[in-house]
Amino acid sequence: MSDPRTTPSIFTRGAVDLSALRPSAPAKPAAPSRPAAAPAAPAAPAGGVPGAVPGPPAGAVPGVTPDVIIDVTEADFQSVLERSLTTPILLDFWADWCEPCKKLSPVLEKLAEEYGGSWILGKVNVDLNPRLAQVFRVQGIPQVTALIGGQPVEGFSGVLSETQVRQYVDAVLKAAGVDVAAPEDPRLDAADDALMGGDLDAAEAAYRKILAESPADAAAESGLAQVELYRRIAGVDPSTALAKADADPEDVEAQRLAADIEVLSGQAPEAYERLITLVKKTAGDDREVVRKHLLSLFAVAGPDDPAVAGARRALARALF
Repeated sequence: MSDPRTTPSIFTRGAVDLSALRPSAPAKPAAPSRPAAAPAAPAAPAGGVPGAVPGPPAGAVPGVTPDVIIDVTEADFQSVLERSLTTPILLDFWADWCEPCKKLSPVLEKLAEEYGGSWILGKVNVDLNPRLAQVFRVQGIPQVTALIGGQPVEGFSGVLSETQVRQYVDAVLKAAGVDVAAPEDPRLDAADDALMGGDLDAAEAAYRKILAESPADAAAESGLAQVELYRRIAGVDPSTALAKADADPEDVEAQRLAADIEVLSGQAPEAYERLITLVKKTAGDDREVVRKHLLSLFAVAGPDDPAVAGARRALARALF
């Protein structure tokens, strides 16, 4: 079976050399070229990582709960590593010119506030901190990398839905041994662990079992939809698939695959619009196939996503 981490949505794993950022670091290396903003399709949620949070950080962002969101710079990165010894830190690599970053950052900031200090969001402006971008091998932004015990473990690039980001955060906290407010459903934990570990068969079986017992479980429905999505895009080259869809707007299969890629690239509204347009052009079995495909993408994002609410209304207008 395919591992979602080998698809366009890649989670980056460990083995980052941080020695160049320590006080005894050698001369500053040449700044890397500006990371591309076009989001390579994100990744299936993968493992976790821990970090830190003692006294008030120098980079604390005004207007939010103290210590929850901080600005991280090359000058104070050593203190950030030390903080990660006690509290998980998620580094958000971004830039002012990056449009996808403007979609992901608010989600991260909302969750950082919601979790109330159980983890810290560290904002890293890649234009102002090129050495950090270089050390963490940032090739495209947004990129998120978590720190635990002073070391990076897992991360993702591109834009994920709030549901997927929440799953990633929970995996980070679990790996860090941090207790989250209310205990999660152990069945869902097992299913999410399988998904994040790339075992799609086990994840599917676990999500289906939950839905058999609790048909209205939105988290299990979202997880199952993610499994199906990762299977559909396994081995697909995003550029080729999108080009094929653009070349033939009437090709139902090409349009469905292009929509999958757009969802994994943080362009869910564009994916929804693509399929709604196709609904208007099709009839009979083709229209039903497209409608069901669109509903499966809604399930990936979850019922609380505002983009889904708008797209559902647009779909209803297209159908009736």
